[in-house]
Amino acid sequence: MSRLHVHISVEDIDQNIRFYSALFGSDPSVIKADYAKWDLAEPAVNFAISKRGSETGVDHIGIQADNDTELTAIQSRLQQAGIAGHEQRGAACCYARSDKYWTQDPQGIAWESFHSLETIPTFSCGDEAPAASGCCVPKMATAGCC
Repeated sequence: MSRLHVHISVEDIDQNIRFYSALFGSDPSVIKADYAKWDLAEPAVNFAISKRGSETGVDHIGIQADNDTELTAIQSRLQQAGIAGHEQRGAACCYARSDKYWTQDPQGIAWESFHSLETIPTFSCGDEAPAASGCCVPKMATAGCC
């Protein structure tokens, strides 16, 4: 079963962990000094926050696939609709290694479809330095494309 993924860049990680834990009635499943994630069954969402984005607010939205077959189906639907994107295999991001397919909606919001393969000890690429975006969103080459 796929689930919605939302990632928000924040200024104060502790204040936001307190807020979202109260809102969801659940503690995060992952807590790092600069990142927290809730894998919720109700509502079914992978909700993440970090203080790594260059701006606060919505960093990107996505769909977390349970397996490679689901991820391939999402990518195929987008390609068949003529919507360009960018594929990443084995990407290291948000304390996980994942296969991903990035695209943009008509407003320019980054959408990440992904299947997580394993957890890793660093936020991205073995480097603790902040990414340009909260979660390794590729630079968008043209409107509607990654």
